[in-house]
Amino acid sequence: MKRLFNISGIVLKDMLTVKDSRRKKKQNSKEKEKMHPDQSMLKKMVAGIVTTTDDEIGCDECFEQLDRFVELTLAGKNASEMLTLVQDHLNRCRDCREEFEALLSIVEHMNQ
Repeated sequence: MKRLFNISGIVLKDMLTVKDSRRKKKQNSKEKEKMHPDQSMLKKMVAGIVTTTDDEIGCDECFEQLDRFVELTLAGKNASEMLTLVQDHLNRCRDCREEFEALLSIVEHMNQ
C-alpha cells in the first residue's frame, strides 16, 4: 500500500506505508510468539508426556465420575484412594479440576 504524494515538488511517503510496516512487524512478532512457547509451558508439556501412563482416563470419563468423587469427598472418605484414576486426571487437567471444585462448592452450599 505504497502511495506517493507530490506536494510543491517534494515527494512525501504516505503515512499508511509506515503504519502498514509497523502492523506487519507486530503480526510477525505475535506469530513468532505462538510458534515458540515459553520455558514454563515447555516444562509442563514435557512433564505431562513423561508422566503419561497406559491406564489414564480422559476428560469424558472423569466428568462421568465427578459426582461420585464429590460425594465420597463430602462423606469424609478418601476419594483420591478410591478413585485413583479420577484423582490423577484432576491433578493433570485444570479444566476438570475446576469442574470438580465448582461441583464440590455447589453441593456443599446445598447441604448447608
